[in-house]
Amino acid sequence: MPIDILLRFLHVIGATVLLGTGAGIAFFMVVAQRTRDPAVVAHVAGTVVIADGVFTATAVVVQPITGYLLAKAIGWPLTEGWIVLALALYVITGLFWLPVVWLQLKLRDIARATALAGTALPPAFTSLYRIWFACGFPAFFAVLAIIWLMLARPSIALF
Repeated sequence: MPIDILLRFLHVIGATVLLGTGAGIAFFMVVAQRTRDPAVVAHVAGTVVIADGVFTATAVVVQPITGYLLAKAIGWPLTEGWIVLALALYVITGLFWLPVVWLQLKLRDIARATALAGTALPPAFTSLYRIWFACGFPAFFAVLAIIWLMLARPSIALF
């Protein structure tokens, strides 16, 4: 198998993992939070933290590596407009994803403590959850835009 085909495959799998895991994590966290049951939220948030660490973090590392190697193998300059824009969106995604990881840990910990105490989720949980929820939108749409850029490779003159 030619190296560029292998790199394309790995890069597409990484993009799929980023999009799919992000959407899945968001769905399950939203559904769990809507129950307002601290035990349910604690369990789901714990699973979300693991999934983010195993799947999302791995894809976050693999994507720039496979992207760079793919561009090099095909002969695309990294100054190509769509690549520069995709990289900028990747950084933006990361700027929203890193706080989300921290927030998921906090939400999990608050839900666990609340479940152990047998009390309702506190207002601090709701505040952090709202921030978590809001951070998801720009990151999700940035990933969608990156995937579109990878597929369409539009001619964008930046330099």
